[in-house]
Amino acid sequence: MNFLVKTFDQLTTSELYDLLQLRSEVFVVEQDCVYQDIDGKDQKALHVLGYKDDQLVAYTRVFGPGYYFENASIGRVVVKESDRKYGYGYELMKASINAVDYHFKVTEITISAQTYLKKFYNNLGFQQVGEGYLEDGIPHIRMDKS
Repeated sequence: MNFLVKTFDQLTTSELYDLLQLRSEVFVVEQDCVYQDIDGKDQKALHVLGYKDDQLVAYTRVFGPGYYFENASIGRVVVKESDRKYGYGYELMKASINAVDYHFKVTEITISAQTYLKKFYNNLGFQQVGEGYLEDGIPHIRMDKS
């Protein structure tokens, strides 16, 4: 898996199209969740794009401290359904954590995680903070990593 980290302005039109298509494929269609994915925040994010054989199969967007949460944050974590069996989620999150460290010079990260992925994020050093809540009708928990 090859990872690129880009600002919004560095994204090509094809890369932007591909990442929006992947997010829609998983978050809207697969998870049957109608929500406003294009939320005006992409312009402030770093975009971590994971490619396999020149096809985008993994993606996150990353924010510096104080933009989304008090800490830096990683969101829109997505791996194409057909490629989840290869462990790309861990590679993607490690690349995203490295992007936070490199670009923002911090190690504290907060995420809003889908509750069923708690163990996955625990394995990456994240711990649940507080009670669960609904986000766009899907159970979520706040998780922090120091």
